[in-house]
Amino acid sequence: MKYVLLTLISAMLLSISWPTYGVPFFIFFALVPLLMMEHGVSKFSGYNRKSWVVFGLSYLCFVIWNIVTTGWLYGSKNPDGSHSMMAVVFPVLVNSFLYSLVFQCYHWYKNAQGTYWGLGFLIAIWMSFEKFHMSWELTWPWLNLGNVFSEYPKFVQWYDTLGATGGSFWILVINVLIFYTVRTWEAGRKRKDLIKNTSIVTALIILPMIISFVKYNNFNEKPIGQVNVLMLQPDLDPYGEKYSKDSLTILTDLLDLAEKNSKGKIDYYIAPETALPGRGSISETAFEKSYLLNNIKGFLSKHPGSVFNTGISSHRFFTTNKNLPVEAYQLNQGLWVESFNSAIQIVPNKKVEVYHKGKLVPGVEIFPYMNVLKPLLGNAMLNLGGTVASLGTDKERVAFSNPYNKGKIAPIICYESIYGEFVGDYVKKGANFLGIMTNDSWWGVTEGHKQLLSYAKLRAIETRREIVRAANSGISAHIDAKGEVTADTFYEDKTTLFAKVNLYDQQTFYTRAGDLLSRFSIFALGFLLFYFLIKRFQNRIQKKKA
Repeated sequence: MKYVLLTLISAMLLSISWPTYGVPFFIFFALVPLLMMEHGVSKFSGYNRKSWVVFGLSYLCFVIWNIVTTGWLYGSKNPDGSHSMMAVVFPVLVNSFLYSLVFQCYHWYKNAQGTYWGLGFLIAIWMSFEKFHMSWELTWPWLNLGNVFSEYPKFVQWYDTLGATGGSFWILVINVLIFYTVRTWEAGRKRKDLIKNTSIVTALIILPMIISFVKYNNFNEKPIGQVNVLMLQPDLDPYGEKYSKDSLTILTDLLDLAEKNSKGKIDYYIAPETALPGRGSISETAFEKSYLLNNIKGFLSKHPGSVFNTGISSHRFFTTNKNLPVEAYQLNQGLWVESFNSAIQIVPNKKVEVYHKGKLVPGVEIFPYMNVLKPLLGNAMLNLGGTVASLGTDKERVAFSNPYNKGKIAPIICYESIYGEFVGDYVKKGANFLGIMTNDSWWGVTEGHKQLLSYAKLRAIETRREIVRAANSGISAHIDAKGEVTADTFYEDKTTLFAKVNLYDQQTFYTRAGDLLSRFSIFALGFLLFYFLIKRFQNRIQKKKA
């Protein structure tokens, strides 16, 4: 029961640390009870299968953490309106398994190499896992530790140097040092060592926060210009209304919303993810002939000097299977199609610019590892409420330039806003402010849309770019370059939000270097594994000689 209790304490501390309801400072010792559980089972218990006990208890911890923090996934619905258990069960069980596997690797390495080497290995493998979890096709970095301070931007202004992955490293180091402090006290009861270790831990917690406060209060980067942005929030039900209304009615409602709230000069109108066309999608080869898009150009002709950015569903047709994209699927004999979740910029008398979402939601927008799994699973993903096809993506980010001013918007689509280094690539392409087009209506009034908005604050700090966020049902928001929300809307309101957005052109160290600590951790992980194998090889040679 002692080990179960320690496990439950870690689960509770991890859970109550999380945004947007929690207090993040518990995260600094949230893993300590779990580490104490592992140490107790490994060194002092009489279990025959200690590794299974460690895995089982760590899995219990991570399952609870995942349920509490991402259980809002249950709010998503099947096409018939019922809630989908698989929408929450699959990600919770798989994500918990992956975290438990990371912890299990630490357990094995620690028992083989000793506690000190093991603790270094834990930091390296956890950081490497977080980086991996942002890169593969089952990507789900929602619970990366550095995200935990998203509601407290004043404490993490140094993310402009090391990013949210630097926050993960910070948290892991503090947890390891607190565990080390507890263990040395239990082993020796030396007050001098306790004072020294406690002082080091305290300094490592407080100093980055002091640096952050100094950065926050002394932020004085000069903008190169300013643009007026009107964010459109149409509040279109994503399950029924979006597909029952005809496309022209949806567009008319959207433009009416824009017209009624256009007070003064508007440089940018920004609509949410897949705001158009409703049912179906728009052919990219016929953008210039599209009735819907030409209606928007007609609207812009009444507002000279304005551009319109919106999310759309789009597609491309192919009449031959030569050089066919992997994501394309056959409609009928001699006709293939590739579909996209896209962002476009519309300017009168100019060709429509398009960007295709690069980070897709697993099981919803992408069939993970389709070439391998589809022959094995068939339509299983569809039966679980997912997709048996994958949307196409753009391999590089883009920035849409405004021909009337200095504005260069990053057309970030929903899920992409979780990824720090990925968003930095928009800035490298010249974006001087970030535009997030999102539809958070799938989960209803839950923590889901609040957390996604909260994580966007970290992107503002990392890149030192202001953010305008147009959401279908809310929360639309304007976030300044220090990660503070300066204005926002209510969820489920049909409304607009106006913002005067400062444009910045300097690149932060994090934008240039990306997830540097993650790459160092991957290198350290390789070194630790290589060191282990070399030592094992040397021990075998010595045994043979003996």
